[in-house]
Amino acid sequence: MNRRFIDPEEVLKQLKLEKNMTACDFGSGSGGWALPLAKKLEEGKVYAIDILEEPLSALRAKIKLGKILNIEVIKSDVEKTSRLHPESCDLVLMTNLLFQCQDKKSALEEGKRVLKPGGKILVVDWKEETPLGPKGGRVSPEEVKALAKELNLKVEKEFEAGLYHWALILVK
Repeated sequence: MNRRFIDPEEVLKQLKLEKNMTACDFGSGSGGWALPLAKKLEEGKVYAIDILEEPLSALRAKIKLGKILNIEVIKSDVEKTSRLHPESCDLVLMTNLLFQCQDKKSALEEGKRVLKPGGKILVVDWKEETPLGPKGGRVSPEEVKALAKELNLKVEKEFEAGLYHWALILVK
């Protein structure tokens, strides 16, 4: 395994996924997480949400090429709304998302809104001290834990997600 960068397959193993779960990937980009997640949730559904059309267009092409039937692509700003129904998801992914958010708390609030009771949010983001990745906006696990506490989300697990990323699993 290449330990240099994050491996979505390895990180997803930290979650107890069931084939029929409904999940959403906030800031899905071109599907680096949504695609492996859709394979694991073969009887479930994955909503891939991003604010930018270009990566979503690339994801649509991958979905078509791979004949993947359980991913729905949505263009939306998750700091405002994901356009999903309340309590409709078992899992929300926020991978390399929060460092890009102007309002990190509203992104987490939206994640909580769409989660079923007992549902989980997986937050993965850049370690502050790593030389790779974005220069600004990085968020620490402590900052996310403080926001989670304000929103009555419980921290279930904290772990390293490769050399350059940290991860938290939050429970509603």
